[in-house]
Amino acid sequence: MSETVTTQSAAEFGALIQKVKHEIHKVIVGQQELVDLTLQSIFCHNHALLMGVPGLAKTLLVTTIAKVIGVKSNRIQFTPDLMPSDITGTEIIQENAETGRKEFKFVPGPIFANMVLADEINRAPPKTQAALLEAMQEKQISAGGKRYKLDLPFFVLATQNPIEQEGTYNLPEAQLDRFMYLIVVDYPETDDEVLVLKRTTTNYADEPQQILDGATILKYQRLVREVLVRDDLYAYVVKLVQATRVSKDYCLPFAKEWVAWGAGPRACQNLLLGAKAHAFFAGRTHITTADIRAVAKPVLRHRVIVNFAATAEGITSDRVVDEILKAIPTPSEQK
Repeated sequence: MSETVTTQSAAEFGALIQKVKHEIHKVIVGQQELVDLTLQSIFCHNHALLMGVPGLAKTLLVTTIAKVIGVKSNRIQFTPDLMPSDITGTEIIQENAETGRKEFKFVPGPIFANMVLADEINRAPPKTQAALLEAMQEKQISAGGKRYKLDLPFFVLATQNPIEQEGTYNLPEAQLDRFMYLIVVDYPETDDEVLVLKRTTTNYADEPQQILDGATILKYQRLVREVLVRDDLYAYVVKLVQATRVSKDYCLPFAKEWVAWGAGPRACQNLLLGAKAHAFFAGRTHITTADIRAVAKPVLRHRVIVNFAATAEGITSDRVVDEILKAIPTPSEQK
């Protein structure tokens, strides 16, 4: 039986999230949007892909979050020679001490954790990348003809370097779609970068404290889904996503000109879930159009694939999303 979200539970969660972010920012300077979106994906029981140049604390963020939310974490460094069994685990032959007979025993891989950091995921070949698919979608892995359930909560936070493309393998659209958010990690602001220097070139140390645990995360993952949504906002979400589908008549004209392939139904689901998390983080029990618009880019930027003509003109998927948000009237504007 699902719990009902109340004004009190929303306020309690909002206060709790502020404590979580305070502990994270003992280590991570600035990057407010990055921290918010990463936490939102966790409380939506989903996964996030962090894309940015080296040295922007992507890996440090993930390890810090794991400490603060009190879950078991593992780091997998993706390399060209990484095999699927290096992620999922493998079977070994060993002798049974009681019977003396040899038998297979499954040795779990690093995927068996609550939070898995897939570092530089685009460095591994497609076969190894695909090993994550079942785990991300089904929360289980298959090995030796058997299925092994993963412990909940379970989420993958992957990092990707956009500039060193030699020897990398772009994630296929099917796998990109498994990530709720594609979070672009930008350079820090000037004041933040000065503070980073002060902290990292001295003996500064401020260890973040654990605020949550697995049971609390599971509780609030259920509550996030109970955040209220008006019927007209369901329709608004669908219209935003439909505007990207170039093969359909309801696609907007500029999208037909710029987009090679649009977003599918999972974009609608994640847009709504992200809006619910955005509202709940603010201590509210219902979503607004502002919540939907706030998460539109991280949800859609990796699901809206621009064509060659758009790329030649310097038009990105973020630009397409901006134009769609301008073109599709909100429910209040339609009245």
